[in-house]
Amino acid sequence: MPALIDVWDEHTFDPNLLEVLDDHATPIRGYFDTEHAIFLSYDNASGPDRPVMRPNNPHAGAYYALLDIVDGVMASRSIGAFHYTRMTDDEVADLRRTGIHLSTPDTLRRRLDALVASGALSADIANRLYCASPFHSEQRDARSGKFWMVSHPVAVNDSGVAPLLERWGGEVASFWVSDATLSAPLARLGKGRIVEVAVPLGATRHGHAASKAVIATFGRSRGAIPEKSAFDLYVQAPLPAAAVRAVHTEDEATFAAVGRSYPAGYVDIDKGRWKELTGQDD
Repeated sequence: MPALIDVWDEHTFDPNLLEVLDDHATPIRGYFDTEHAIFLSYDNASGPDRPVMRPNNPHAGAYYALLDIVDGVMASRSIGAFHYTRMTDDEVADLRRTGIHLSTPDTLRRRLDALVASGALSADIANRLYCASPFHSEQRDARSGKFWMVSHPVAVNDSGVAPLLERWGGEVASFWVSDATLSAPLARLGKGRIVEVAVPLGATRHGHAASKAVIATFGRSRGAIPEKSAFDLYVQAPLPAAAVRAVHTEDEATFAAVGRSYPAGYVDIDKGRWKELTGQDD
């Protein structure tokens, strides 16, 4: 497994990465300080004093050149990511045993069949869920053959992840279901889980986003006020069991702490503080 870092935690950055960032500390701080000033004077401003055109950031060229450099440095690394879902105990055991599988019509069918075989779901409900899946619509290509995650820890009550924890099946089985006869059984299946994953950037198309997040984290540690640079990401190849760093279950203390006080070293900027610092909602 390639060297592992958390894009939100400078303390996990390896010496080679830190050396590159340290060598560019001045333009990094200059770029983010100027972007913040432009945001306040233009993006978030109104009235007669607002500039007609968005001012140029004189540090932009150096920033984008650095992004290209960091892209090359990050290519051989893995990053920590978080997958929010609802799973049965048997599914967690299989995850720990065989690793991460991609979401496809076939894997959805197998998961539904396993629930039917265990008596947890009726064959009729399973068939109806399978037929209603976005896999059978124009969304098939966008959803098939991927395993989705997020780069930064997110609190379990966040509106972006809460629905994924409340009902079994995720976006390919339950997210868009409005029929209560189909959705009610899914809320009784399994438990909410947060899966921590070590993701080789070579298995994703999100290396550039990871580089932006790393530079933002470094800039914040030097007193700048960049955006959080959190991003969604997916892999398009299965990952081995060793890639599963941890599984947090809804009745465990760490489950509720994710995005608040866990992982150790993660300090989120709450929405009030973020708005105070930047003038914008998170």
